[in-house]
Amino acid sequence: MNSEHLIVTDMGIDTHQEPVVYMRDDCHVCRAEGFDASSRVQLKAGGKTLIATLNVVDKKSFPRNHVGLSRIALTRLQVTSGAKVFIGHAPVVTSLHTLRKKIYGHALSDKEIGAIISDISEHRYSDIEIASFLSICAGSRLNTDEIIGLTRAMVEHGKRLSWPGNQQVFDKHSVGGLPGNRTSPLVVAIVSSAGLTIPKTSSRAITSPAGTADTMETLTNVNLPLADIQRVVSETGGCLVWGGGINLSPADDVLIRIERALNLDGEGQLIASVLSKKIAAGSTHAIIDIPVGDTAKVRTQADADRLAGLFTQVGNACGIHVRCIISDGSRPVGAGIGPVEEARDMLDVLQCFPHAPQDLRERALTLSAHLLDLAQQCGLESALQQATDILDSGRAWAQFQRIAEAQGGLKALPKARYHIIEKAHHSGTLQTIDNRKLARLAKLAGAPVDPAAGLRLHVNVGAYVDAGDPLFTLYAESPGEREYALSYYVENRDIFQIGGHNE
Repeated sequence: MNSEHLIVTDMGIDTHQEPVVYMRDDCHVCRAEGFDASSRVQLKAGGKTLIATLNVVDKKSFPRNHVGLSRIALTRLQVTSGAKVFIGHAPVVTSLHTLRKKIYGHALSDKEIGAIISDISEHRYSDIEIASFLSICAGSRLNTDEIIGLTRAMVEHGKRLSWPGNQQVFDKHSVGGLPGNRTSPLVVAIVSSAGLTIPKTSSRAITSPAGTADTMETLTNVNLPLADIQRVVSETGGCLVWGGGINLSPADDVLIRIERALNLDGEGQLIASVLSKKIAAGSTHAIIDIPVGDTAKVRTQADADRLAGLFTQVGNACGIHVRCIISDGSRPVGAGIGPVEEARDMLDVLQCFPHAPQDLRERALTLSAHLLDLAQQCGLESALQQATDILDSGRAWAQFQRIAEAQGGLKALPKARYHIIEKAHHSGTLQTIDNRKLARLAKLAGAPVDPAAGLRLHVNVGAYVDAGDPLFTLYAESPGEREYALSYYVENRDIFQIGGHNE
């Protein structure tokens, strides 16, 4: 580490979660250490240490003997402009050699996987190196032992929730790929009303227009510390919070950020991500919803069976009982796509409004029945009746409000600033909706970054429409995003197939 200090300059640049440091091309430290652009460097200040990626700038950028830091670099190093920092070469990250071993097709041991996850958790990997790890693990390139090792390592390098006694703790997850499938808040409200403990920690969207955490954040506070999560669950039996804020599986949160940028969600990483969060949350039992359809994330029954088998096998090895439910993924669920619009559907179901989407209601009841059966061994028919009674009686709605109040109160949903209604060009039966392209359309409109962005379907598969009938309403927060999404729709009218015609 160079013994001479440099003075910090706040560059005011958002580099998301990857720390970046900026040094002048004539900086004496830069020259003495042999740094060049993209070098990995280590910064020290006030007992804090940070590894960052170097960008080289010209001498006009800031005064001599200064060094620029991006916003995340300032935050992690806990410094402000004017502070003194010392800069040197980053230490050698030995697990990168293991990463190269996997690139050449060799299996990794538990120890090797643990070293990689440890370094990722401690922010020793650059985004490019993390992307390499995710890419070589995608496409069924992890064997079962590696997935088990990855799951255990992700649990080990994070905090864990614990619950009093030896009580059973339940959870639920959908593997995704189905727009509008926002069943988790409904399931939590129903089964916690029945006395089950279900601390639901959710991720934000990876490849979809909304995750459960994104949707719930439009209604209440989801960024709770561990102590508050335990308080909420103690008071209500359940919670609906963002898992990324409580360090349950910090490596997973880093990996999800890069997966989102790559639009990648590999099989082994998916299983390890889901189960590590469940185990870290103290869950003893979990159900996994696997929607199957031509344009869903899982496209064939064979793929679903394989994924279900892996979930069960990895769960058993890691001490959590897993039940997989393979469901219909041939069409979107509900009418809303995007955080706010999905929240509207969810609230309609909870309040048993006549216009509430029945497909969302039935999915939530079925999944709730599986959890109740796991807990009570009462059989699915009896469990389904119990879940239905809880929802129809208003108990689930009252319970949802209790949970939201315990988390900070129920908020009013915002409205998008811009919207446009797209209409059918042909008469006929709506035969298919492309789930992937529909999700893409909602994301281009701004979801989930803009919570109110997305779309609302006016019809779903199987409905008859006349030419001129509304197909969907598109919501956006800016004219640019609205037009950007519409241009995509014009080029991809095969999202909707009506009577053999592309819309």
